Amino acid sequence: MPLSRLGLFGGTFDPPHNGHVAALRAAAQTGRFDVIEVTVAGDPYRKSAISLVHPADLRLAMARAAFDDLDLVRVSDREINRPGPSYTIDTVQELLDEVDRVDVLIGADLAPQLPSWYRADELRDLVALGIIPRPGTPLMAPEGWNCYEIAMAPVDLSSTFLRETPLDALGLKLFMPEEVIAIYQGATE
Repeated sequence: MPLSRLGLFGGTFDPPHNGHVAALRAAAQTGRFDVIEVTVAGDPYRKSAISLVHPADLRLAMARAAFDDLDLVRVSDREINRPGPSYTIDTVQELLDEVDRVDVLIGADLAPQLPSWYRADELRDLVALGIIPRPGTPLMAPEGWNCYEIAMAPVDLSSTFLRETPLDALGLKLFMPEEVIAIYQGATE
């Protein structure tokens, strides 16, 4: 059966965590998508310019460990295989050769930044936005974007917190899928 509607959930995933898992589960339950593609950024230019980022192949392995068993989800290396910075517009244009519709799934904390994204005006005309609630962040759609909310309880967790907080395997089990922990700990030792 051909795919018609795809949700694109891109990110650095350094590391993937239970908040990502909750967002993907909530998006899958909306009934809006035939598939949700998790796309690991090859060169997350907005983050790599200001902090160290684990290598793309390691982040891809963690994402596969975290998300491969989730309903409707496929983990993609398309941005890793593309040279240069990872731009959402490029990924969306590739995906529109495969499907009829692409919705970009994004945290409410990132939604206000959308107008500053690379080729944002083109992106705005090609996609709808599924906005994922974040604690303490109002759900505000950027002007001119077609947006809707992914209904879920906000999860107060970030990859930054996990990178900056020294946790042993037992502590990590509170915040990330168990399948990710050994990969992550191997990368941080």
